[in-house]
Amino acid sequence: MQTVEKILRPALNDLSPYNAGLSISDIRKMYDVERIAKLGSNENPFGPAPEVLAQLASGMNELYLYPESNAGKLRSVLAEYLDLDENSLVFGNGSEELLSIISRSVVEPGDRVVTLYPSFPLHEDYVRLMGGIIEPVTVTNELAIDIDKLVDAVKQPAKMLIFANPMNPVGAWLSPTELKAILAATHPDTLIVLDEAYHEYASEGDYASGLEYLTPENGNWIVLRTFSKAWGLAGMRIGFGVCSSLALRSALDLTRTPFNINSLAQTAAISAIEQHTYMKHHVALTNAAKQKVELELAAIGLKHAKSLGNFLFFDTGRSSVEVAGQFLKMGTIVKPWKQRGFDTFIRVSIGKDEENEQFLQNLRMIM
Repeated sequence: MQTVEKILRPALNDLSPYNAGLSISDIRKMYDVERIAKLGSNENPFGPAPEVLAQLASGMNELYLYPESNAGKLRSVLAEYLDLDENSLVFGNGSEELLSIISRSVVEPGDRVVTLYPSFPLHEDYVRLMGGIIEPVTVTNELAIDIDKLVDAVKQPAKMLIFANPMNPVGAWLSPTELKAILAATHPDTLIVLDEAYHEYASEGDYASGLEYLTPENGNWIVLRTFSKAWGLAGMRIGFGVCSSLALRSALDLTRTPFNINSLAQTAAISAIEQHTYMKHHVALTNAAKQKVELELAAIGLKHAKSLGNFLFFDTGRSSVEVAGQFLKMGTIVKPWKQRGFDTFIRVSIGKDEENEQFLQNLRMIM
């Protein structure tokens, strides 16, 4: 009988397990702590509007039915909200699944794929799984996007350019002028994938969505968004992409599973859009709280990145895994970054005021 290693694809050897972090129940089992501040996954601690929860309860009666494969009602509501052609939309079990769908649809062994670094690990992992070759463009010493190096990288032929704007985990972003420069420089044969998971948090800054500037002249492109962050629906797993053409969307639909968005997720997303003012109110609260946490990081003397996400990325000057372990013992969950060159950095999500204060109190003790 063959060993497992002989059965599995060699590309799996290049992957590491995704660092999903510990859950609240995990921490309670491990440590005797009263309060737990979960600040490791960039979730919206305020959750969805109460009306969303009420709609979910009403949708329980049809759980024996398969969901709409094409998410017809959600497609229509979302297209109207974003003022888009509904035929441009593709849906995923979180935008994470769409990253997998895109790579499986596009990337072949040996393909060159440009991305920013440090990155959301799945931007790289799914490409490597398909045999693609990642070319990372590392942020500057000031933790900003290196525009000149990125322009140079995208001028050359590549199968795909994929990065988050704002970046995860750094929080750096492209201004309108910078984004236009990158789009103009990108080789016409390259598929552009902009991951805008944190778009709602960034909309008040010097930031531009790809949807404002991408046109047919830019070739093939897709802009990814999610309901997991600002919309407070991380547990429902629903994301979407806006495609440059019906042909691209149709190709991605061939790769996705036919019932990948469950019916409750579709119901929740529709209701959340209808209650969009609730989301925007809590985005404003989070952005204000982030400014306070950032000032404290500066006062402590920790190097950190400017961020338009609902999180901050800072250098502890020592092993981030060890520091995160100390936080856990005090009931605070943060995310130690493990990518090479940034393994002294921690990403902390912005929570409610009491959670942020717990994080800062713990940080002062540790540092």
